[in-house]
Amino acid sequence: MTETTAGARAAPFGARERTIVRLWDEAVVAARTSPAYLVEDASGWREISWQEADAGIREYANGLLARGLGKGDNVAILAQNSLEWALLDFALARIGAVSVPVYASSAAGDVAYLLGHSEAVGVVCEDAGQLAKVEARRHELPGLVHVLTFEELPRLAAEGGDFARAHPTALDEAASEIGEDDLYTVIYTSGTTGPPKGCMLAHRNYFAMASVVDRMEERYVEESDVLLLYLPLAHNFGRLMLLTGAHLGFTIAFLADPLRVPQALLQVRPTVLPSVPRVYEKIHTTVSARFEEATGARRRLIDSALATGREASRLRENGERLPAPLRVRLRLADRLVLRKVRERMGGRLRVAISGGAPLAREVMEFFDALGLRIVEGYGQTECTTACTLNNGARYRFGSVGAALPGFDVALAEDGEILVRSETVFQGYFRDPEGTAEVLGPDGWLRTGDVGEIDENGLLTITDRKKDLIVTAGGKNISPQNIENDLKRSRYVSQAVVLGDRERYVAALLTLDEDEIRRWAAERGIEGDAAALTRDPRVLELVAGLVDEVNRERSRFEQLKRFEILPRDFTIEAGEVTQTLKLRRRVIAEHFRPEIEKLFA
Repeated sequence: MTETTAGARAAPFGARERTIVRLWDEAVVAARTSPAYLVEDASGWREISWQEADAGIREYANGLLARGLGKGDNVAILAQNSLEWALLDFALARIGAVSVPVYASSAAGDVAYLLGHSEAVGVVCEDAGQLAKVEARRHELPGLVHVLTFEELPRLAAEGGDFARAHPTALDEAASEIGEDDLYTVIYTSGTTGPPKGCMLAHRNYFAMASVVDRMEERYVEESDVLLLYLPLAHNFGRLMLLTGAHLGFTIAFLADPLRVPQALLQVRPTVLPSVPRVYEKIHTTVSARFEEATGARRRLIDSALATGREASRLRENGERLPAPLRVRLRLADRLVLRKVRERMGGRLRVAISGGAPLAREVMEFFDALGLRIVEGYGQTECTTACTLNNGARYRFGSVGAALPGFDVALAEDGEILVRSETVFQGYFRDPEGTAEVLGPDGWLRTGDVGEIDENGLLTITDRKKDLIVTAGGKNISPQNIENDLKRSRYVSQAVVLGDRERYVAALLTLDEDEIRRWAAERGIEGDAAALTRDPRVLELVAGLVDEVNRERSRFEQLKRFEILPRDFTIEAGEVTQTLKLRRRVIAEHFRPEIEKLFA
């Protein structure tokens, strides 16, 4: 390990047990006036108070006790984002049970694997569709005793009420038995490099992670915020937002369908939006395309406003004050152009958070010019979400920020990023060998990512260690850098760069269906999306995009060939994770003929 580090060790937390039970109880006694949650129904968005949520949690917790569940029992939640998901999670934590979140989009085989591997004794399913996934393979799960759906939750709550009246001290007694080192949850990784692994996270891990904001020089969220949460609660990023909301007191609006983000932004008008890069990339593509369609005086006005916004952004990034003439021009640009774009995202958005995968610098600079700073962080499930954050004065486009308070971040000899903190997980469930590969006795977590730390302590991710391409000529190539440059085009949806042990590098590309259809219609080219990928004029367009990317690269990094696929990668096919990370191994299996053609 090198001498380079970022951040400092945190002072010990308070002596009281840092459990999720304590985190929630402190939220309730804080007597907050803003709602805890916003939920959508047929009449629109309605408020849920902290007291209402607390009553629901206690009813569910007592109901679970009544059914014989308790400390150490692993119980899965198979559902989309919802109030019920959140309340169940807090209820399980309150009785010492261990929640095992499962993505609602998971196939029946994946559900069976996670339920079996986690040794779950129970599962709560959102609806009959999710229940069918469990029942399809239930014969393989002899340890699965408790199976219910959201439709049965009112009955569970009623049982909880009866149980509480008969055993008034049982719930408090169960909560008092929970220690901060007890297991709170097992979150399975997305499986980009192999079968999913179950990360064991203790109560203190998530308590420490949620309370990091207390020691930040500049908080990225406040009690008065309204946060739109479409990220799956089954993902560690979404889960952190849930717990941080309880800790700080901001309001969370639960959105089950990610495709409805544009409408929800206008309805909820959030001040904070945590997201994965693909959503920001899509907004960037759409807005840029509309700007490019403008002509005449309107186009000149847009170009002038963006230029002004970019000038201000560069000065802010360098920590410089904006001169008075620029401030005047920026106010005018904002009133005429920039503010109108932000209004399409609700008009109140103050902080946009990006995580889960790298976000292209061009996209970040574009949003910053519009007056919306994207806060990018870096971390893994193994360290309970984040270890760095690009925030406040310590900010640089292209980096993922400095180490959060309480975190040590360092580089190994080969550039691998190492992390040490109180949030580092207890290990992989039923996998001591896998745990030993990433977690040493010294407490350092080996992330498998490669990066650089500059003189200001800002971390830049250069690639995933296992994703690095080594060509037949011995050249090391970072595929993500090339892929991000390819996706800067509004016509490219996804890109996979290949070439390990080959003589050259090549790429599989998928096209943005809306943009390529619009481009084709303007030129009188007909055909569906699949047919357009084979049109010579489309091939010529993409070849030009590839040439532009190659122009800035060394010869050994330049793409020699590319193949346009007839469809995009999908979660359903297992080609991307829930946070839209590429599953390279699956993609290689599904498109083996196309890859063989690239290197024939």
